[in-house]
Amino acid sequence: MTATTNSSTPPPTSPVSISGEVLTIAVSSAAAGTSLDDVALVEGARVLNEVARGEHNVGAIVLTGSGPNFCAGGNVRAFAGAEHRPTYLREIADTFHTFVNALVGADRPVVAAVKGWAAGAGMSLVLHADVAIGGAGTNLRPAYGGIGLTPDGGMTWTLPRIVGVARARDIILTNRVVSADDALAMGILSRLVDDAEVESQAQAVAAQLAAGPRAAFVATRRLLTDSAQRSLPEQLLAEAASISTRSGEPEGTEGVDAFIGKRAPDFAAARNAAR
Repeated sequence: MTATTNSSTPPPTSPVSISGEVLTIAVSSAAAGTSLDDVALVEGARVLNEVARGEHNVGAIVLTGSGPNFCAGGNVRAFAGAEHRPTYLREIADTFHTFVNALVGADRPVVAAVKGWAAGAGMSLVLHADVAIGGAGTNLRPAYGGIGLTPDGGMTWTLPRIVGVARARDIILTNRVVSADDALAMGILSRLVDDAEVESQAQAVAAQLAAGPRAAFVATRRLLTDSAQRSLPEQLLAEAASISTRSGEPEGTEGVDAFIGKRAPDFAAARNAAR
């Protein structure tokens, strides 16, 4: 792990790890039927907040599962065994949402390795990815309605923005299984690879992003997010301000100089030199 301060690091057995400049979080537990892992949520939120504070040299984040599925949703057996289900579900939802807010707040490109099933909370997490990679055997399902509950993790906010309001209503209310091909066509998944290559491709894409112009990626993600609340003239002004600012930063300078010099840009070196 590379850190810029003496922040605490995850233990070796943690579902959270940093290799090079890529933070990987295994969001599900194979020991609990690949359901959402509370330890991963708590530990992941902690490290993501440290990334946001600049305590780790992380350029991209990978969300994956620790078993055959990305994440089969919440631990329904634990729901059923709770002494007071409403209190327990509220605690679980708050923990989950703390993680989601930390994921967004880390302000780094997110890559999801969507192997097998992504149901319920798992599907919610996929919808937060910038790049979601699946295989032929990938399936997604809201799942909440099937057990008489409503979505969490931001699904009712992200899904309409990705697939449109009418299609989102259909998928959530009918508890539709979305195949890999349909998810790709709708824009939920970014690309499909062989099932055996989902993990490795996700790590490769994350490594590529981490080595890229970090400030430009952060600014681009913000432009994309904010565009829904802006008119076109407002967005054009924001784009003009952003590209102008980036051109005077170390990565922007390196990118342009490398292009003119007909060489590959070294954005990491430019970042390090500016520290």
